Parts: sequence; structure tokens; C-alpha cells
Amino acid sequence: MAADTELRELAPPAFAHAVPSLLGVYDRAMRPPEDQLPGRAAVMSGHAGYPGFRSVVAVRGERPVGFAYGFHGGRGQWWHDVVTEALRARGRARLAHRYLSDTLEIAEVHVDPDEQNRGVGRSLLHALCVGRPERTAVLSTRTGPTAARHLYGSCGFTEILEDFSFPGSPAQSFSVMAARLPLGAPGDRRPRGRSPWWRWTG
Repeated sequence: MAADTELRELAPPAFAHAVPSLLGVYDRAMRPPEDQLPGRAAVMSGHAGYPGFRSVVAVRGERPVGFAYGFHGGRGQWWHDVVTEALRARGRARLAHRYLSDTLEIAEVHVDPDEQNRGVGRSLLHALCVGRPERTAVLSTRTGPTAARHLYGSCGFTEILEDFSFPGSPAQSFSVMAARLPLGAPGDRRPRGRSPWWRWTG
């Protein structure tokens, strides 16, 4: 990661306030239909209230260029329950117990396209996971030989559910990946405290 890019952690209220700026990174990275952005903003803001929430933002020149966040996954949460049921339906109840019973659910990892392939995503992922109390981390990513899938695999994530379509997204295929914590190197790069950069957003 470039020396002039800094990792900063946002407390849940600060993250919720920063969602409009972070949504710009999400939009540039994912290119979703424009009408989906308000719903994504609502989901991200809602996640800030989940137990064990942590967010890490990559900042260059006081501008966010990437972000990642997650929380403690558990019963009653939509993603957790959908994936657990899908694993059981495919005869993989043991995997559900092994990877979802005490897990950090990584909801989003996104990097501005102009900043990709510079180690930002890897640094965000490790900073998000370092020091977590959970046994495992889980996430979903689009199926196929993507850069994101390669990144997760290189950080120790393995596929536990393949070619899966989440309810509401029947046309898209995802892979669910999981890893034991702690992740391997680069290890203990922690964010530099909590940042006030979000105060100018919105």
C-alpha cells in the first residue's frame, strides 16, 4: 500500500455518518444499477448497529479510497441464516457449524478502481480481522476468477459454498468463502486510531 495512504477506523456513529462518501467508493468499484444505491446505503447504515461492528477506511489526502467493515455474525441476521440454511440443504451442516458458529461476517471490502492492485484491499482485510475474538471470518464474493476472489484465497479463505444465488439476486452467482482467524501475514497492521475525516462528509 502506498505510503501516503492511511488506514483509519471509524466508530459505528462515524461510519453511519460517512456512508454517503463511502457509497461513492462502492459505486465506482461495483457499478451497480443506480436505483440500488439508496437500498445499499440503508443496509450499510443499519449494519453499524450490529454487535462487534468494525469499519476500516483507507484514506489518501483526506479522501476515502477504500473501505471494509464487518461484525459478529449470528442467528437472526439475514446473511447468516440464508448461508446456514443453504449449507445444510447441500449436506454441509458440519461446515456451517465449523465456520458460522463463531464468526466475523465481512460484509463489504471495496477499493476505488484507480487504487486497486496497490495492496489497499489486502491491508483493509487484515486490519479488519486483526485482534478479532471470533474463530473464523466469512464473506461472499462473485463467482469466477476475479481479483477479489484471488485476494481472499491468498489470505487464507477457502470456498465453502459455490454457485449460490442469494434471495433477491437470482441472476448473480456467488461463492461463500471462510477462513480461520487470525489470518496469515501481513498480520498486525492496525488502523491508526479513529479518524475525524468523516466530519466533512454529507
